[in-house]
Amino acid sequence: MITGGQSIVSAPPAFSSDGRLFLVCSGRTVSVFSTATAMLVSELEGHEGDVTAVVVMPPPAGATATPAAKLASNCWTAGLDGVLIYWDFVAAEAVRKVQVGLPVHSMVIPNICRTSKGAEVSTPFAFISVEDTSKPVNEAKALRGQLRIYDLTKGRKVGYLLAETSKPEKIVASSSGEFLGITNKRKLHIWRIPTKDFKHDKIRKIKLRHTKNLTTLAFHPSEGIVAAGDVTGRILIWRGFGNAKFSESSAKSKVDERRDGVRGNDDADTCTTWHWHSSRVRFLKFSSDGAYLFSGGLEGVIVVWQLDTGKRRYKPRLGSPLLFFVDSPDSSISCVSCTNNQVYLLKMPNMEVMRSIAGIKLPTASPTLGGSDRVVYGFDYTNNLVAIPTADYCIQFYNLFENTEVSELQVCERNFQPVDDITMYISVVSLSIDGSLMCTVDVKLPEEELGGLVTLKFWNGSSAGNYFLSTVIYEPHSDAGVSAVVFRPGRNMAVSSSFGGNFKVWVQSFSSQSSNERNYAGWRCQSVGSYKKKPMTAAAFSADGSVLAVAAESVITLWDPDNNALVGVIAETLSPITNLSFVGTSVYLMSLCQSSKPEVTVWNVSNLSMQWAYSIYAEAACCSPDGNEFAVLTLLSCPDGGTSTEQNGAILLFNAESPNTVASWSVKKARGGNISFVKGDVSSKDKETMVLVYVNGSHEYVIFDPLKREGLVISRNIDKKIQAEELAPIGYASIYGELPKLESKKEVSDVPFIPSDRPWETIFSGSSHVLPPLTKLCSAFLSSVLEKRPVANE
Repeated sequence: MITGGQSIVSAPPAFSSDGRLFLVCSGRTVSVFSTATAMLVSELEGHEGDVTAVVVMPPPAGATATPAAKLASNCWTAGLDGVLIYWDFVAAEAVRKVQVGLPVHSMVIPNICRTSKGAEVSTPFAFISVEDTSKPVNEAKALRGQLRIYDLTKGRKVGYLLAETSKPEKIVASSSGEFLGITNKRKLHIWRIPTKDFKHDKIRKIKLRHTKNLTTLAFHPSEGIVAAGDVTGRILIWRGFGNAKFSESSAKSKVDERRDGVRGNDDADTCTTWHWHSSRVRFLKFSSDGAYLFSGGLEGVIVVWQLDTGKRRYKPRLGSPLLFFVDSPDSSISCVSCTNNQVYLLKMPNMEVMRSIAGIKLPTASPTLGGSDRVVYGFDYTNNLVAIPTADYCIQFYNLFENTEVSELQVCERNFQPVDDITMYISVVSLSIDGSLMCTVDVKLPEEELGGLVTLKFWNGSSAGNYFLSTVIYEPHSDAGVSAVVFRPGRNMAVSSSFGGNFKVWVQSFSSQSSNERNYAGWRCQSVGSYKKKPMTAAAFSADGSVLAVAAESVITLWDPDNNALVGVIAETLSPITNLSFVGTSVYLMSLCQSSKPEVTVWNVSNLSMQWAYSIYAEAACCSPDGNEFAVLTLLSCPDGGTSTEQNGAILLFNAESPNTVASWSVKKARGGNISFVKGDVSSKDKETMVLVYVNGSHEYVIFDPLKREGLVISRNIDKKIQAEELAPIGYASIYGELPKLESKKEVSDVPFIPSDRPWETIFSGSSHVLPPLTKLCSAFLSSVLEKRPVANE
């Protein structure tokens, strides 16, 4: 069994001390990437819940400049399983564990020293934000969020609770570790931590207030300045915070009567407001020298503010709303995490995109089509790929076994726009069984009942996951929507069904301009069929392509695809059919009804009768290409306090001949999920082994053998620790890049040269790089100007 598809933007990433490695939280593991190549180096596996924080430990005090400090490779991770783990992330080994017992949502580890035997010793203390699961979820005033301190050396809790909040909040620490802060509704909570000779009872706290809910904060690296962003897009800069309460002297500092922008008796000198973002600010980050402030949000633009003047410049066109911004220890590389499950590595200070790390694209909102929720992504059975529509009108091809992105195809030429209203979406993605052909349907929604457009596009595949556009068909079924598109096995034929009451058979034609050029293929409509003007809601081809089944609302019709002739009609179902599929090479046909009267039905095509039926709601179903098995994804009840996207379900495996289940598995997040059979990773002499893929509503997936055959090995190829051996650039190369290498010529080839009668007229003509060597020039020139006289023999 193999899992994949986890979000790599659920928590802020972290750089290693030398900036050569990059640690990303991905589900229950931490993936270690090389910043030079963006390739996966290793994975840290040990948590039983999602990892929510990773903190790379700095070199020991006083050893920053030593070679051993640059090789420091230890980090702490925290997860929802309530465990803190200390790692050697180069060796991918867990060193020790600290049990917290409650889900940890955020963690910071300031650089704290304690005096032991007259010497200062660095002692790690973790400040964690946990969720008190003993308190009710639905109670409005329940304080489920807690801030605690843990001594990581002794593995136990220290002191009292720093704060209680309605939900766990993200903790932010200053670069020196002296200040910690959280946002809590309309307030900033800031603590001053005694980094030398630490004692929990010496921690002091202040609050800064605002009129709107705050979303994020950042501390200046060297001055008493804190920045915070709110839900309206405003950025507030407090200067001189804590001068009164955090002062070393017992007497309070003198407070200026005119404190611009500071509310009430808040402990700050001034408060300045900046505004550019149109909605909530997702991140704030000061540059290492404190001269600039980086901010980001829904617009997908990094805004760089000059702290002294408030002037700004931009890094646009990142294509997705932004979540986190993290810089490396040497500040030459930074990274930004986006909501489309992608992380960009940026070369500072010009913020040029060097490389990117792409996870599987997360679900996007799309309107329902034809009155029912439909899963629009498709599977490439042969190449083990899943094709997922993205928010920026692309299709991502993702390798399920390697857990990596293969390619991304732009379907609609439209730029990303941060708006809530959906104006266009991809409604259908269909691939042929060998992955050589693809068809997409994109829908432009009408504005004020004008301007709607449905476009059918055929694509030819050049390799796995790489397609080029072949044919574009506008309004393929007049003004009606397309319900399904299926390809005929072994033939260049496709069928599109429509809610408007007909289906169309499309065939591919070839033409070549010359024998040396590639054949260009176009698609044309060969025939049109309908049945009593009923909406055509689903379609499927048999395994050999000889029979076409089309659902005319609640009636299954059988057609000869070559002659477009109706050959049979199967009895009517209780409600409209939304999915049709032939069960392998057998005579059985499976149908799904997903309306108020849900039903899974198996039909015998040979005698046009029902084999058996179950009255269950199926979110998705798939059939084995060469067997009698098919699988159904059903929905169960939602967990307590959960949303519909967290609705649990079950996968039921059937043999088409019998209504008894062969096997069943309980799954989470079944709403919006899908299942499919794909080729396995096992070499079998008898036949190809098939495995079942389940993709949940969050696009996390699991691959397993439904029949539990022995010898099934599903592995993912990871070049572990290969990239870690690369030498990191230092000095000039770390800022400006490597200088080009100039290869010196070992031998200088002789240039052919024939002196003429008047060589001084042509000897210096022409470009300098084609002139003969100087030794040839001197001898020839001197010979031309000197007169040779014979020497008389005396």
